[in-house]
Amino acid sequence: MYNFALAFIICAAVYLIGEAVSNLTKAWIPSVFVTAAVLLVGYWTIVPKTVISDSMLIPFGSTIGIYLLLAHMGTVISMRQLLEQWKTVVVCLAGLAGMCAVALLVLPGIIGRDYVISGLPPLTGGIIAAVTMRDAAVEAGLQGAAVFAIAMYCVQGFAGYPLTSICLQLEGKRLLKDFRANGATAAAEELSADENGKLTEKAVVKRKLLPQIPAKWNTPVMILGRLAVVSWLATLMGNVTLPLLNMKISGAVWALIFGIIFTSIGFLDENSLNKANSYGILMFALMMYVFDGLKDCTPDMLKSILLPMVLLIVVGVIGMALFVFLIAKVLKVHFLMAFATGLTALYGFPPNAIITENTCDALAETPEEKEFLMSQMFPPMIVGGFVTVTITSVIVAGVFKSLL
Repeated sequence: MYNFALAFIICAAVYLIGEAVSNLTKAWIPSVFVTAAVLLVGYWTIVPKTVISDSMLIPFGSTIGIYLLLAHMGTVISMRQLLEQWKTVVVCLAGLAGMCAVALLVLPGIIGRDYVISGLPPLTGGIIAAVTMRDAAVEAGLQGAAVFAIAMYCVQGFAGYPLTSICLQLEGKRLLKDFRANGATAAAEELSADENGKLTEKAVVKRKLLPQIPAKWNTPVMILGRLAVVSWLATLMGNVTLPLLNMKISGAVWALIFGIIFTSIGFLDENSLNKANSYGILMFALMMYVFDGLKDCTPDMLKSILLPMVLLIVVGVIGMALFVFLIAKVLKVHFLMAFATGLTALYGFPPNAIITENTCDALAETPEEKEFLMSQMFPPMIVGGFVTVTITSVIVAGVFKSLL
């Protein structure tokens, strides 16, 4: 009875449970947290550990799917919004510095230096940092530290998801209070709502360099094909060593940048995947690929390292909060939004996008309100995920692996 179709059904059911809980709690309990928890318990009981690969979602979600989504993210963020995110970059770097500094100062004498060194890079980022530290620990003969690095990667989101949801909920309510009291012009200086409830930038005349494709030719496949062209260019750039920096920038980062550039000149449609009616299935495939990492987290693994892991997460997040609070004061940005962007280190993309959208959906009562919330919270959350997980965590892992 069990085959690829039933595996797909199981994945869909688990995902729907997460969405249902998120909707019922108005996103106070994020869908990604519930889905991850249900899958983890499922792996420990009746769900085959190969269920996601059996569903055939992984080859798609982990390859072209992620690049199409990242290029799409560039179609919903303007060039102006991207350039305005320099404060987000500074906040995220400060948050990661605080996480590492406080953990290194407090924890080596409590949980052991090897656990701190092997666990911090995965805590500040994603799978690349985790694998780097696992391999370095194995090479040093520290099997316990190797397991700790992978376990940290598997469970860090369980702390990041709810904390981020709380921050975004409170920040969203603050933004909506201003929006409802003063209107779009006062709440967001250069934003206004058109007759369809779409927030547009007043100061920018949206002229496209390239002529637009007639509607009858602009089919879903045409939209996806253009996104694929941008994705292909991003993969090529990901292999190029930049002469001034003497380093390569991840193709994922290029996909976002190219998405913004090619939208501004008219090659890509704004909000491309939604126009192609493909956003949902792509996000589903990518999230299942992310959750597939939970299959290696066993009850015995968690039991053996649970206390050190909890201490590292708690102390690390406190360190991040302290440094983010200080830098937020200096930069004159709101702490809750700043802290939320720093917390993207605990999960990255695409959970950062899903949590933000879930929160905006839950709080907004009109299309105008949702568009306003997305314009204020979506860009910093996406940029934050790239700064922490995609870029900085890899650098941190490169430094820390030499310390084992």
